[in-house]
Amino acid sequence: MNTLMIKIENLTYKYSVGTPFEQVAVDNVNLEIAGGEMVGVIGHTGSGKSTLIQHLNGLLKPTSGTVYLNGQDIWADKSKLRQVRFDVGLVFQYPEYQLFEETVYKDIAFGPKNMGLSEEEIDRRVRKAAEFTGLREELLQKSPFELSGGQKRRVAIAGVIAMEPKVLILDEPAAGLDPRGRNQILNQIKAYHEEVKNTVLLVSHSMEDVAAFADKVLVMNKAKVFAYDTVENVFARSEELKAIRLAVPQITNVFRQLSREGYPVPENVYTVAYAKRKLLATLAERGKLPHA
Repeated sequence: MNTLMIKIENLTYKYSVGTPFEQVAVDNVNLEIAGGEMVGVIGHTGSGKSTLIQHLNGLLKPTSGTVYLNGQDIWADKSKLRQVRFDVGLVFQYPEYQLFEETVYKDIAFGPKNMGLSEEEIDRRVRKAAEFTGLREELLQKSPFELSGGQKRRVAIAGVIAMEPKVLILDEPAAGLDPRGRNQILNQIKAYHEEVKNTVLLVSHSMEDVAAFADKVLVMNKAKVFAYDTVENVFARSEELKAIRLAVPQITNVFRQLSREGYPVPENVYTVAYAKRKLLATLAERGKLPHA
């Protein structure tokens, strides 16, 4: 059984407290995330998802409530916040705009160097992170500003991976990329997670991405947790999701419609790969395709 990695108790965060512009961004959130899970985080702009994740490594301090990492209140001892930020790596949206070193190698090495590691350990981590993110050896000595948008994105992600965080949080890691670049980045993150087996939170607007890559889904709506469950159980609530203007994956709608029209197919389908497995299983049970 996976150990508990993150626990959030009664977390509330307000912007502009005590002013006419005071606003509740996260409202009494309670949440537990086990070690080794890959959690998709979805919700509209303004739902509270980005504010919530910034609490997990101490970038924001709760107005009230507590965030625990491995059973420890991250704000109990402010002198330990630096270590919390090494343990919980956060990749912001469009992180390539934060690149600044003269070579790709130095950019990836920046975090590990600040951790006070030996040159040998820094080198090992840089090369491993580059491998995870599909950056070829010859790119390491290039300026990051000579790279394509997708390559820059990988450099920025590699810089956080190189710190070997216990929890990796990625805020819209595929935003703005073409479909090929999008799939490459997401598949690399999935492969990294499967090898390292740490906890990964993937923030996305795309239901398809979350369905394909996550084990569990956290849905934020109006500053509160709307749902937190397995992918199957969350997408089974498609009508409720539509009511808060979140569209389920297109393949889910297709199978729902087929089921309503009398075809012997399941409704809880959420990826094309899953749809294929379910169809093959149904055909195997029936022995053949039904005739029209």
